[in-house]
Amino acid sequence: MEKVLMLFRLGAKYLYRYRRRYGFLLIALVFCFAVVSFITSTKDGMYDNVYITAQSHYAGDIIAVGYGRYFQMQSPVISSIMEAVSLSGISPKYTVMRTLYYNRGVIYFNGNALTLKYVIGSDWENEERLFSRMDFSFPVKSFLDDDSIILSSPVAEQLGAAVGDSIILETNENRQKNTGRFIVKGIVNDASIFGYYKVYISRLSLNRLLLYNDADCSAIGFFFENPSAAERNRRILQSILSDKLDIGPLVYDRDGLDRGPGDKVYLLTLPVNLSDVSDLLDAMNLITYFLYSLMLIIIFASASVTYRLILHERAKEMGIMRAIGFLSGDLRAVLWTEIIILGIISLLAGFLFALILNVIASFISFSWFPSFEIFLKNGKLSPLYLPNTIIINIISTLLILAAAAVLPSLRASKKKLPSLLSGEPL
Repeated sequence: MEKVLMLFRLGAKYLYRYRRRYGFLLIALVFCFAVVSFITSTKDGMYDNVYITAQSHYAGDIIAVGYGRYFQMQSPVISSIMEAVSLSGISPKYTVMRTLYYNRGVIYFNGNALTLKYVIGSDWENEERLFSRMDFSFPVKSFLDDDSIILSSPVAEQLGAAVGDSIILETNENRQKNTGRFIVKGIVNDASIFGYYKVYISRLSLNRLLLYNDADCSAIGFFFENPSAAERNRRILQSILSDKLDIGPLVYDRDGLDRGPGDKVYLLTLPVNLSDVSDLLDAMNLITYFLYSLMLIIIFASASVTYRLILHERAKEMGIMRAIGFLSGDLRAVLWTEIIILGIISLLAGFLFALILNVIASFISFSWFPSFEIFLKNGKLSPLYLPNTIIINIISTLLILAAAAVLPSLRASKKKLPSLLSGEPL
């Protein structure tokens, strides 16, 4: 143990002595690890924001939706779905019911009219956890009124409406127009593809405007403790429901849903609903992998060149160490200690630099990028530091550094004493 501590102290001492020689390698390692950490944390943050935004919009990790012209599920269908969930044992964390009205709602205020893309009938109290994650223009105290309406910021801006205003919502089903008067209780700052032309009212109010039964809904969303198990749970639920309902086949993208038979109940997951943005996500993945690989190549090249030069300059010194009794293994231990300490310092400094880069990136506006808001949190890039990703980054960097340093140090430590003392190239 005493010898190990002695070799460690010697390695730290030599690292400090040759700090100028190691300077270039240190800068390269810090920069590359910072870029790798910045890229992966930003990508993970963007993915997480997309998932959270979509989870709030579609209300679930698995969504049972009545697909067809009317998006309507009546009590017998709802009972069958809930019974199948109970039998399946998939154990959702909580369940949300919504009534959906797409592309035909019209909102009126102060002489202005606007056709809405999404009118969502929500159970206010049951969805409190979803609304608490949204970015409101100011805090909203209660969603419990059936005459309340929540507007997205683009709707409020185009109408010129503010909290407290009274507006009229019109529906048009089966050539029958129904209207309701609502009070604006909140404005959600959401200019993403999900937020444009969207409003929330109570499910009971929307059901009555559409002449549904009070207990009807269009979609039932199931949230799970582990969202990654959603696809497996969907298959389990599909197999049970196929014996109870006229259910549509499993689909894996929006095109498959549109091509499927209508007027059936479909089980969807968020990847199915997000398939429209899958190309953008795939492109982002390719860019991430390219930059990640490029940084690792730079680390390997920098470490290889710098370390070989350092070993060449220290050949006589290593020869003297061998002459006074150091073994080949002792030399390797000293050399590897230098690299390990250098790697740890580089990783810590690189991670701090990545934090600074993420702070700077949070001030950059992406308003010029259409629909990029779904990747942002409160309009800003927000990094997500996942433990698994950080560990992979650390291991990858250290392995690349080891690959560049181990073989040259092995050759140097095994070289014959006369060759080291003569300064012969390693």
